[in-house]
Amino acid sequence: MSEFTPTARTQVHRLPKRGVYDRNEVYRILDEGLVCHVGFVADGKPVVIPTGYGRCGDTLYIHGSAASRMLRTLSKGMDVCVTVTLLDGLVLARSAFHQSMNYRSVVIFGEATMLEDSGEKLQALEVFTEHIAPGRWRDVRQPTEKELQATTVLAIPLNEASAKVRTGPPLDDEADYSLPVWAGVLPLKLIPASPLPDGRLPGEIAIPDYIRRYKR
Repeated sequence: MSEFTPTARTQVHRLPKRGVYDRNEVYRILDEGLVCHVGFVADGKPVVIPTGYGRCGDTLYIHGSAASRMLRTLSKGMDVCVTVTLLDGLVLARSAFHQSMNYRSVVIFGEATMLEDSGEKLQALEVFTEHIAPGRWRDVRQPTEKELQATTVLAIPLNEASAKVRTGPPLDDEADYSLPVWAGVLPLKLIPASPLPDGRLPGEIAIPDYIRRYKR
């Protein structure tokens, strides 16, 4: 399907015109982001944990230590909410009330499933690695069986999701447009700086092309 069907949990009610249910747009936001926030209930209390992620097709993967409380809790099949937000700019209005931000965000609901098969876990770890730096997987040492056993990987199906997007200039009250106050948008973007070689890296090892070209 090209669009997500809005549900009671994913339907955007506050400023509904900003709601986006197009699957391709949701996936573009996920693929550009690097960090998600995972929300769940543990011992009757809400918990939100930031972590890395990767997407392959209609599945989102998160991973970490087998000792992770978050991963152990989610592997029991409880509801989880995952969010990703990209901040594109500060919207500076003429009034404090209309100050805002330009952003693209995604909210995902579902149940996580723990991957048990070593081959599936290995494929998911490749997804994580390639999400961070495309081309990196072929350079690095592959995980050992012991490392795979020490790693928990959870798969979350992308069945229930939506995006919310704000773009454009500030929207002031008509009477405020005559105020002598600067208004507009301050664009923001995540830009990589120059790579910093590890202190124990031999000098003859060059920076890979995929690092030189890195951008989000």
